[in-house]
Amino acid sequence: MRNARILIWAAAPLLWACSKVEPADGAEHAALRIALIPKGTTHEFWKSIHAGGARAQQELGDVQVIWRGPEREDDREQQVSLVQNFVSARVDAIVLAPMDQNALLPAVRSATQAGIPVVIVDSGLAGAAGTDYVSYVATDNGRGGALGAQRLIEVLGGRGKVLLLRYMEGSESTMQREQGFVDTVSQAAGIELVDPRRYAGASRASAQDAAENLLATYSDVHGVFCPNESSTFGMLLALRSRGLAGKVRFVGFDASAGLVTALSAGELDGLVIQDPVKMGYLGVKTAVEAACGRPVEQRVDTGVAVATRENMQQPEVAALLHPDLSVLDRR
Repeated sequence: MRNARILIWAAAPLLWACSKVEPADGAEHAALRIALIPKGTTHEFWKSIHAGGARAQQELGDVQVIWRGPEREDDREQQVSLVQNFVSARVDAIVLAPMDQNALLPAVRSATQAGIPVVIVDSGLAGAAGTDYVSYVATDNGRGGALGAQRLIEVLGGRGKVLLLRYMEGSESTMQREQGFVDTVSQAAGIELVDPRRYAGASRASAQDAAENLLATYSDVHGVFCPNESSTFGMLLALRSRGLAGKVRFVGFDASAGLVTALSAGELDGLVIQDPVKMGYLGVKTAVEAACGRPVEQRVDTGVAVATRENMQQPEVAALLHPDLSVLDRR
């Protein structure tokens, strides 16, 4: 079924790369250069986006995807510098997952003003599609947060105190997930929300520290929600250290090998899962279309679902829990 999902993408009208203008000396034209800039490069989510971009490069042929990301997911200045450097290098298009919706806006506007189309993926930008950038390719993050809330309410039987550990200020995608979660649990009469607005930070280690502090302060919670992979993993480690894993009901966001194992073991009651391979794939294809001067959709929804212990073996869910990254090994 994983191959079937890939074929569905490929069956759509192919966005073949356009040839750049041939140099005056008659030399063969160069491939389109597409910069793909994630928030970071270590988490499996970003590797999956990379795999999607690599798959698009293989399909299109005359395209070079240049993968560069910050060393840390909280280094806004480095990500801004990467965008600026690619503008100076005159790449043909940029695909960007902005770690801060405001901090990256001036650099993106500079790229647009220089005639370099920018496609935003994963996390939104505080600008306007069609004006500041050409397209936004991502999950409906508000819906993802709402789905996480619905799953937590379900496993709690509609009653209990639930704790929210937030991710990072300025990260539009996780802010939308958090808001979707808050809006949904606030409508559940039997649920008491505990939201001290504590942030996990960019790493699993900082997330575990934040989670340990929260669990020490709010020792009577019945359920927990976290809005991304690193915050989910950090909370899992904190629950394990207190002997609460599998006892406190827990819904997280995104998949990694460790979180899938925890889901199977009953330490997690659900994972809200995206399709980052598809996100990277369509992000690059959309950027190529824009670089060729063709019209593109301003908003592309790449889908969201909830994985549980009961459905995690279903082919479509399993494909999202275990993304195929083999294309990166062939590069």
